[in-house]
Amino acid sequence: MNNQRIGAFLQQVPLFHDLTPHELERVEEIVIDRQVSKRTAIFAEGSEKESVYFIYNGLVKTFKTDENGHEQIVSFLKTGDMFPHTGFFNQQPYPATAEALIDCKLIAIPVRQFEQLMMNNPGIAIKLMRVMGDKIRELQEKLQVMSGQNVKNKVLAFLLQLADQHGEVRAHTITINLPMTHQEFANAIGTTRETINRMLNQLKDEGLIEVDRNRIVITDLEGLKQQRELK
Repeated sequence: MNNQRIGAFLQQVPLFHDLTPHELERVEEIVIDRQVSKRTAIFAEGSEKESVYFIYNGLVKTFKTDENGHEQIVSFLKTGDMFPHTGFFNQQPYPATAEALIDCKLIAIPVRQFEQLMMNNPGIAIKLMRVMGDKIRELQEKLQVMSGQNVKNKVLAFLLQLADQHGEVRAHTITINLPMTHQEFANAIGTTRETINRMLNQLKDEGLIEVDRNRIVITDLEGLKQQRELK
């Protein structure tokens, strides 16, 4: 990947929106491009944090594993997203495992080199910390909303979130092209695969969605929103 493409990509990343062209060039000097194959781990929970990543192209899931080996999905990430979110501002190990859902092209920024860059350019550090503070508050608000809901409302909220973040509008439908199993859907909201199967089938019978192996199609977005409002 050439420097021109990397520079154009970084300009579109919200974290770097406030940087001047000169400041952005300093960031470009330390980035590394990586290609990761489908279903390959990018890093493991608890391992030393070496780099922070941005998705140039692809889909990534991040998840934590409990003592019984069960996955708890933290997020599904798409092109332009950064992970882990607090990677530049603490010395803690990676808080979750990241895995490529499809073949991915990533931009990696080594943490130590970036820390040195911020020490030499305090203006960059101040701008990035402001953006990250807003992002962390947004994530906390989403967590609070999800934690206070019953299972069906969590399903509805998660479908609407997927539609917003990963949906492709086609005529009067929204197609979520995300290679996510029902087990991964369940792990994302903290329930069982059987519960997800039952609730998705119920929404399908009500004419709100269509489901196949690799995608969910929302056929009645307003109906889905109204169901959530009634809960």
